[in-house]
Amino acid sequence: MAETFEHGYALLIGVGESTYSGLSLPVTVKDTQSLYAALIAPDLCAYPDNEAHIRVLNDDKATRSAILDGLNWLKTKTEADSEATTLVYYSGHGWLEDSNHRYYLLQHDIDPFDIPGSALSSEDFTNALRQVKSERLLVVLDCCHAAGMATSKEGKVVVPPKLPQGFAEVPPSESKGLIDALKQGKGRVVFTSSRGEQKSWIKDQSNSIYTYHFLEALQGADNKPGDTEVRVSNLMHYLGKAVPESAKKLHSAEQNPWFDMGTEDFVIAKLRGGKGLPEKGWEAVKPEATQKISQIAQTIYQYGKYITNIQKAEGIHIGDVIHKNTDK
Repeated sequence: MAETFEHGYALLIGVGESTYSGLSLPVTVKDTQSLYAALIAPDLCAYPDNEAHIRVLNDDKATRSAILDGLNWLKTKTEADSEATTLVYYSGHGWLEDSNHRYYLLQHDIDPFDIPGSALSSEDFTNALRQVKSERLLVVLDCCHAAGMATSKEGKVVVPPKLPQGFAEVPPSESKGLIDALKQGKGRVVFTSSRGEQKSWIKDQSNSIYTYHFLEALQGADNKPGDTEVRVSNLMHYLGKAVPESAKKLHSAEQNPWFDMGTEDFVIAKLRGGKGLPEKGWEAVKPEATQKISQIAQTIYQYGKYITNIQKAEGIHIGDVIHKNTDK
């Protein structure tokens, strides 16, 4: 019988559709939906499948106030559970203001003509995150997207808008102030999907390269036979190897994930529902893992238009065609 990762909590943010269409990134929503599906699968990460443990903010739900409310929700949860392990995953645009080196996350309801007054500043984000008292907290920021990640509802590539004067789209790792602030507190680990002037690339229309390999790592790609849990170090080792290889192979581009782990290693998920890897290791289960990722993607491709608030969409099972739409 599969075990449950009963002290696991997650806030997953995929900005996706922006009020300013030129900034929309639909693939970010597919990434958060895929990650959500993997986290709640009892034979994968085995997080509790209820709104008390996972909150997903996609498209018009990913507003500035909703993100801050989601972080406050995590604060409340971790105050009540001293054993909490927490994942915050943000996928969307991130811009740096040159004059003061302030970093902004561009949530759904931004005004592109007033970034400082409307976007979620790094100060507000980190101040809210600092209130989350979990001693095991992983923050993942996928904020610097290649142009091909922006597509319209009709599937056409959207040309990204010209950035306002004085702003640059760079990975969060290039904002020393943001990273330093995120590291404050016990048990903090920070991942970004790229560094320097690099972009985050897509694997296909289902997932970004980074999230695809993140999903592989959650299924044991860096684990040893007999391991029954996935640790942060497993994610780091695998992403650091697999993401650059895929970016070079698929796009002839450089994409090197960045990590800051100033704390002890910790468990982030169950491995195959606690069953762990067999004696032959990852290679023995890789075909099955690849198929599961494909099934997640196919499910989202076929039914994702109905999942506007995925944490309320009942009956999503990896590998099964069981779907029930509650948003009627």
